[in-house]
Amino acid sequence: MSQDIVQEITFFLHSILVGLFITFVYDWILIFRKLVKHGTVLVSIEDFIFWLACGIGVFYMLYRENNGVLRWFAVVGATLGMLFYKALIKNRFVYIMSTGIHKIMWFVFRVIQVMLKPLKCAFFAARRFVRFLFKKFKKCGGFVKKRLTVCIKMLKMVLCKR
Repeated sequence: MSQDIVQEITFFLHSILVGLFITFVYDWILIFRKLVKHGTVLVSIEDFIFWLACGIGVFYMLYRENNGVLRWFAVVGATLGMLFYKALIKNRFVYIMSTGIHKIMWFVFRVIQVMLKPLKCAFFAARRFVRFLFKKFKKCGGFVKKRLTVCIKMLKMVLCKR
């Protein structure tokens, strides 16, 4: 085979790999979206940034491999890579990874919750004790206020008589 044909085949295979990579990265974005709920605006911003990065990546590949000349078989190769990835993987990868990460996160949070349970109990006991003290001080304050009011009235009466 001539060197030109080998170079074109290599370029075509690289474009297929770029298509595979783009779809693989987008699946990770979908996994992140399943784990953390997003609004429409945030999804749009994520997609814009993703496709901007993909456009830059594809342009870099075209520039490096083919001196920046757009060849339609490169677009077809990227599309074939994406379709091949989706046909081979489908949505199983997103489902398996998001479910697995969700279960791992649930387990980690559960372990943390069990480890922090004594602190939680101590916190609630301390809070109950502080509330109890506050009520007692409030009653004591009311009693002292009444006694002081009585003493002030007595002092006024004594001073008014003289």
